[in-house]
Amino acid sequence: MAKRRLRTGPTAVLPAKVQPAELLRIVRLADPGARLDGDDVVATDVRICAPVEAEPELTGGELEKSWAVRVAGEGPLPLDFFDRFLAEGIAYRLKGLAVCRGEVSDPADEENAGPAVIVPVRPSAEELAPLLEPQEDDEFTFVAGEVRAVLVPQKGQPPAVAELLPFATELTAIELRGEEQAKLGALALELADRLQGLVVDRWRFRIDAPEDLLPPE
Repeated sequence: MAKRRLRTGPTAVLPAKVQPAELLRIVRLADPGARLDGDDVVATDVRICAPVEAEPELTGGELEKSWAVRVAGEGPLPLDFFDRFLAEGIAYRLKGLAVCRGEVSDPADEENAGPAVIVPVRPSAEELAPLLEPQEDDEFTFVAGEVRAVLVPQKGQPPAVAELLPFATELTAIELRGEEQAKLGALALELADRLQGLVVDRWRFRIDAPEDLLPPE
């Protein structure tokens, strides 16, 4: 595959080749309906291409040996940055880098970006009261100690939360911000349990345990 083709879509650049089954497992955290098509993975409106060996120049020499997993749109342009989020989420889980529009980034370097709890109905202050306190003069912001929570109406529909959609009337994200990811994850999972929601990370990959938010060892 020519290098210029690798740059036509968001790309996860990995230090080792990932097997199709493992790539599918990771992508299904973002889209439970993803499936294999040969060695590629097909998800909502995108194709995650099988890894190909890439030249060091793709990441500006950051990785001596690298394998590129390109996320290409299938049909209409993927909505809500789903293709970029996929590339960054894959790179994060496999200790790699992300390349989007020629810019190289390390997803593990992002700070102050925590999980979100996606709920089918916007919760009231009373429903949040056991875990979160309202911020004065702001109906969308709540706090719990050093943790800040913001209610964000969802215009799009992340594939990871598809099971909520038949019952959703006002899909809402409770975005949590703070310094300790494990604590944020524990709070997010408790909120999800109370409000019948699902927890996703900053790239809209589903998480099931606080440890899922920590960088891979």
